[in-house]
Amino acid sequence: MIIVTGATGALNGATVDHLLERMPASDIAVAVRDTGKAGRFADLGVRVRQGDYADPASLPGAFAGADQLLLVSSSDPRADAVSLHRAAIEAAAAVGVGRILYTSHQGAAPDTPFGPGRDHAATEQLLEDSGVAWTSLRNGFYAHSLSWLLGPWRETGVIAVPVDGAVSWTAREDAAEAAAVIIAADGAQDGPVTLTARAAPTFEQIADTASELAGQTVRLEVLGENEWVAAQVEAGQPEFVARFMLGMFQAAERGFFAGTDPLLADLLGREPMTVREVLGQGPAAH
Repeated sequence: MIIVTGATGALNGATVDHLLERMPASDIAVAVRDTGKAGRFADLGVRVRQGDYADPASLPGAFAGADQLLLVSSSDPRADAVSLHRAAIEAAAAVGVGRILYTSHQGAAPDTPFGPGRDHAATEQLLEDSGVAWTSLRNGFYAHSLSWLLGPWRETGVIAVPVDGAVSWTAREDAAEAAAVIIAADGAQDGPVTLTARAAPTFEQIADTASELAGQTVRLEVLGENEWVAAQVEAGQPEFVARFMLGMFQAAERGFFAGTDPLLADLLGREPMTVREVLGQGPAAH
């Protein structure tokens, strides 16, 4: 049996949809915090179980019988993500899960300025120490984030960033499909695997692409870290959110997101979505 956590979210929900194209619904279960939000899966014959990383007692029953378990990473920047992930991994090991797959991130490392990247590195170490077979899906930075990271460039003609750097912007939809392909292959990918788009443009290059799409000049402004954070706060962003986002830009500047890998295209059997295609969809698509 395949058990997928976080299936009421966009990423793992899409992975379940792709799994349903590859195997019977009776072979799939979802473990979610709120079972009331998983009705569409129940209607398709997918088993729905209640499980919450923050309630460790709920996890053994949610994970029991899993040949493969897909763990979604915690997305709350204020949560102790590593502790939540530890609870899930320990429960999976205790009930004899055959393989744990985990939604990690490209550039996972103890020394990255991007906070989630440090959490992912610590979680991968927990997986390594668990004694359970594991696969870490190091997805490229999700390209839909550009819709808010770039600001209202269509109206202003300006993309303002604190620092510039290369990022292998990767469509969440592509990452979700690749996860389903990997799960269906049952152990063909072991340990950390990197799933990225083909290119890793800088923000300067993204501004050039935006200019071509808009038919007018879109200019990049590199403000510097302090000025950028101040501008974000002045625009109404909580400071902790602005500094969380700053860590992403700092990691990009230092090359943590600059690598690309052909594996995603190989798994999909087609080219992954590009930044040009993402920007061309317009803000309403995100």
